[in-house]
Amino acid sequence: MRDLRRKPPTGLLIVLSGPSGVGKNTVLNQVLRQIPGLSYSISATTRKPRPGEVDGVHYFFCDQEHFADLIKQGRLLEWAEFCGNKYGTPRDFVEEKLSSGNDVILDVDIQGAAQIAKSMPQAVKIFLLPPSLEALRERIIARGAETEQEIERRLCAARQEIQRIVDYDYVVCNDNVDEAVRQIAAIITAEKSRVFRWLSSNDPANFFEGSEG
Repeated sequence: MRDLRRKPPTGLLIVLSGPSGVGKNTVLNQVLRQIPGLSYSISATTRKPRPGEVDGVHYFFCDQEHFADLIKQGRLLEWAEFCGNKYGTPRDFVEEKLSSGNDVILDVDIQGAAQIAKSMPQAVKIFLLPPSLEALRERIIARGAETEQEIERRLCAARQEIQRIVDYDYVVCNDNVDEAVRQIAAIITAEKSRVFRWLSSNDPANFFEGSEG
């Protein structure tokens, strides 16, 4: 009897979005620790590094000119501008990982998620939601890196982003980090078990070939 445990030839692409301050980095770090073999695609950005952020670890920090070159050369899978800064996903890293059968998770905003959905419609899109806008405000203030004007701008952007939640496949409320991580891990496990993914590397007609007689 044939072995029915063959993995799909391409990996699963997971897109995670959510308002600034919702806790994506904290949740992502725990998801990556919990799921072996899951790769995180580091974004390129024109934003200045925050205290503790390291180039090539948290982001690929670059200037406006270099970012423009990446766009012209088609080396970004998606890119968007948020609060005056540009963010983009390096194409080569993602495509190489997926073609090797490895799963990749991205942290992108709603504009980037929409671009990815067009070029990679099988991507799984998850929206990380704050328990309330007031809780989101408190989290942004706790970071201590924004002025009151910047805080209000981020909250305004959050309201607009939440209205686009209908464009996503799943929603996870980050009221408790451990629970949010558990839900995302469950989503990934379920998606990897979807029949159409399994059929991409298995032919039901050949399941029992050579098993009789």
